[in-house]
Amino acid sequence: MRKLIAVGALVFAAACDAKRVDVGTPEPATPGQSDTAFKAMDMRHGEVVGTDPMALEHQFVSQPDGGDIILERQIHEDMGINQIRAHLLLISRSFARGDFSLPGFVHEKPVPGTVVMAQRAGQISYTVEDLPHGGVVHIRTEDPEALKAIHSFIAFQIAEHRTAH
Repeated sequence: MRKLIAVGALVFAAACDAKRVDVGTPEPATPGQSDTAFKAMDMRHGEVVGTDPMALEHQFVSQPDGGDIILERQIHEDMGINQIRAHLLLISRSFARGDFSLPGFVHEKPVPGTVVMAQRAGQISYTVEDLPHGGVVHIRTEDPEALKAIHSFIAFQIAEHRTAH
């Protein structure tokens, strides 16, 4: 319970700090810095999901009408699968309210597309579907500006989580 409260406090702090961050072109990272930053991001994501990040497999898929966030365990383990599903439900509800503080916390920087996605929250639908080892959040819109923002968000996630095939 204390870890959950601590993570909640960090998410709140990250959300508050995100408003003070100057958005610009990030400095290029050296390979060593990049690996360290990736591992740190992966650990923060594990804290938010509530499960071992090494047991998780991400997929971010751009779709003609939005995108999908797929999160599954690499092995079948009921408690971890339930944690993933609860996490996906939480992010779908947060995103629907225009709250993108969780991705800001995980990545420790503003996430492309989220400002427009928040502004156009009423034009975007978020549905969660269970998969055998986790779940998927389907993000859909018919609004052209929201669609560009979703595609930007998905492209950023693919790059940051290194899930391009």
